[in-house]
Amino acid sequence: MIACILDGDTQKYHDLIRPYELSVYRIAISFMRHKADAEEVAQEAFLKAFRNLASFRGNPKFSTWLIGIALNEARGRLRHQNLVWTVSLGDTCEEISHISPALLRGWQELPSESPERREIREILREVILSLPPIYREVVLLRDVEAFSVEETAAAVEVSQAAVRARLHNARLMLQKNLAPKLKRTARKSR
Repeated sequence: MIACILDGDTQKYHDLIRPYELSVYRIAISFMRHKADAEEVAQEAFLKAFRNLASFRGNPKFSTWLIGIALNEARGRLRHQNLVWTVSLGDTCEEISHISPALLRGWQELPSESPERREIREILREVILSLPPIYREVVLLRDVEAFSVEETAAAVEVSQAAVRARLHNARLMLQKNLAPKLKRTARKSR
């Protein structure tokens, strides 16, 4: 498929990236302040991947390469804007009127039907997002996106040993921060 795209069939690029849209968006939203910023990061990652597709060599896999571009774009955007990471619950998704709006369709998950499940999901999201970025990255890639240790190491540009250590530390932090919140939620639902 990549060879066809490089030979001029650029419409196939949409097919190539479609399976990775949600993963790229999840990485972007884990760093950015607003959904619109995350969508911009995701779009820019897809554009950079398209522009640099000729340099893709197949190792790591395309998905890992693309996630790495998204991570670098999010980090760069934060450095450039000098932002402190926060989440606003009042943000709304803005319509994107440029670059291929079809790429942005369906990135936000539908709310769960169970209020308790929704609350637990939000607590988990909050605790994951409160992790320092180096730990958040590996948790999202390994535990949410199901990347291998090797793929995660390639995406975040560290050794596999560093990924394992960061993942271990991140899981300890998650356990420490998640347990009290889940206990409170359980007491409230009784």
